[in-house]
Amino acid sequence: MSNILEIENLEKKYISESESLTVLKDLNLTVESGKKVVIVGESGSGKSTLLNIIGGIDKASSGTVRAGKWILNELSEAQLSEYRSKYLGLVFQFHYLLKDFTALENVAMPALIAGMPKKEAYERAGQLLQDVGVYERKDHLQSQLSGGERQRVAVARSLINNPQLLLADEPTGNLDPANAEKIGQLLFSIVDKYSKTLILVTHDMNLASKGDFQYRIVEGKLQ
Repeated sequence: MSNILEIENLEKKYISESESLTVLKDLNLTVESGKKVVIVGESGSGKSTLLNIIGGIDKASSGTVRAGKWILNELSEAQLSEYRSKYLGLVFQFHYLLKDFTALENVAMPALIAGMPKKEAYERAGQLLQDVGVYERKDHLQSQLSGGERQRVAVARSLINNPQLLLADEPTGNLDPANAEKIGQLLFSIVDKYSKTLILVTHDMNLASKGDFQYRIVEGKLQ
């Protein structure tokens, strides 16, 4: 099985006038295609920083991050944008749905931006909403959806461009326990259904137990 992500000797420092803070150091990670990897750790341990670096949102201070054909530390902003659009699906703690658009429009939007024909984008968006269990809410604005429904729409949106790698940062963090359990189960089942690779950051140990591999960030390294 091929590797979808390889991280070697990653370091991330934040430098200000008064101090230098090393969040990640000598961090190594290899993820095989189709696997579900969960990363846990204390608040401030660098979990979200690591995910942001993999997502091309933040840049490493040193080390190498390879994702498919992409070597992230060598990419221009335009290339990083293409990488995020074509290779990644992103699910965050907050849904980030556009408030003036319906659920269907929110899911279709990344595909339309990427140049997919409108009819195809909306058909695919409808199928994904069916898969995550909220198709009957497709014409509702985000203000008319519950927290769990919004996060289901966000999961559907993350898959619209058929990404190779799904990154989820505390996707159940804003939900009550019952909805958190449902969204956690949905996320893992939808990843299996579409044969995607998942890297999930969470505080929820019940959710973490569902992964193929679990890592903890301690003093900037994975254990």
